[in-house]
Parts: sequence; structure tokens; C-alpha cells
Amino acid sequence: MKEQVCVGALAGAFGVRGEVRLKSFCVPPEAIADYGPLSTEKGDKSFEVTITGQVNNGLSARLSRVNSKEAADALRGIRLFVNRDALPSLPDDEFYHADLIGLAAFDAGGEKLGRIKAVLNHGAGDLLELDCGPGKSSVLVPFTLAIVPTVDLSAGHVVIDVPEGLFD
Repeated sequence: MKEQVCVGALAGAFGVRGEVRLKSFCVPPEAIADYGPLSTEKGDKSFEVTITGQVNNGLSARLSRVNSKEAADALRGIRLFVNRDALPSLPDDEFYHADLIGLAAFDAGGEKLGRIKAVLNHGAGDLLELDCGPGKSSVLVPFTLAIVPTVDLSAGHVVIDVPEGLFD
């Protein structure tokens, strides 16, 4: 498992007093403020987060040491991370997206299909994007118990019951 997990991203300033627009990847979104200081990917900056409200497609928030619109705008696009061990444990049938990315994917017969490149959600449920190797197109696989009956984080793989026509 990765040591750092991306829990949000900054979308620029909100107002003129240093608040930011924050896209949270947590459930519920406000839980992002519960994990203590959040850091940038390189770890060169960290911020305490105080949620101040909701805005279209996210939250408004105050970050420690960000006191002006210019400072908030300068953070646009920065992704915020937390140590993996700061996140709560999940039930056996739930997974953090960060834990799935990079896992090998096999069919029920043991043939390698590819690696999970990304976990996407466009509103109708999670999709696993499989990188099927050089010269092959990525394939999107619905992340449901019927199609992905086995997720073995310790072994580093998933088993996919391939729906007919998915890899044609």
C-alpha cells in the first residue's frame, strides 16, 4: 500500500481573504479536515484545513498560513495528501482507490489482463481502468462484486470475471 494518499485538490481562491476552493475525495467530503495536517505530494508544504462552507463542486476552506487571494490562487491545482495510516480501516468489501491502483488484474483462468491504471467514477459507480500493455487500448471494467469477485491487496491482484465482449 502507498504511504501517501491523495484526499483532495485545491481549485484556487474563494473570495479575497485567502479562502480556497477545495475538491475533497473523502466520504463525506467534510472529513478531509479530520486527518490533521495535509501535505503536498513532495511534502514541502503542509496545511491545517478548516472547512468554511460548501461551493459548487466542492468546499470552501481556510488553510493555515494562507491569508490572501494571491496566496490561495498560487495553490491552484495542488493535490493534498495524508499518511495512509491516518485513514480509518474499511470493511472487508470496501477499498481505497489508492490501494487498487497498480494491482495486477487476472481473469478467472489465471491469465493476466493488465494492471489497474485508475479508478474512475462518473456518477454511476466505480470503473477500473486497465492498462492492457504496450500497443493495446485501456479497458474500463465495472467495479462490482459480480465482475470483480476477488480483490487481494496482500497478493497485489484482482480477479475479473470478464463479461462477454469486453476485450474484443
